[in-house]
Amino acid sequence: MIVDQATLADLDQLLLLREAYLSDDFGELSAEEVRQLGEELPGYFKHHLQNDLLAFVARDEDGRIVSCAWLLLVAKPPSPRFPHGRTGVLFNVYTEPSHRRQGLARKVMGALIEDARLRQLDVLELHATDDGYPLYRLLGFDDDSTTHKAMRLML
Repeated sequence: MIVDQATLADLDQLLLLREAYLSDDFGELSAEEVRQLGEELPGYFKHHLQNDLLAFVARDEDGRIVSCAWLLLVAKPPSPRFPHGRTGVLFNVYTEPSHRRQGLARKVMGALIEDARLRQLDVLELHATDDGYPLYRLLGFDDDSTTHKAMRLML
């Protein structure tokens, strides 16, 4: 297995992995949801990939991406929690079912964390699924101990 960063040449594979991740996370996507992803994601990737979005991937012997983890680079005003204002948000950590339990997510995450250190990010943030939680703990992630409550407003 080769671990590296995806490029726009990997666009079709990234689209399939995003769809597979979302199906695993939210259940089977409707035809309309798949259509909307197909319309919106290519433009998003073309604008953000290798700029403020990095996709770390594991490729099989044929060069096909079978595992990924995405890092969104976010600049925030500095604070005691992130003194330089350089943060990263991890998402879409996914391994194809046929390649799970082989350490691929750990390798991909290791490459992502090393890159984040080289970029001198202050903190990496993520929302863990129950399945991913043990891996993230093993990699050094802690439960967020803030007194703030996570909230959202869907627009």
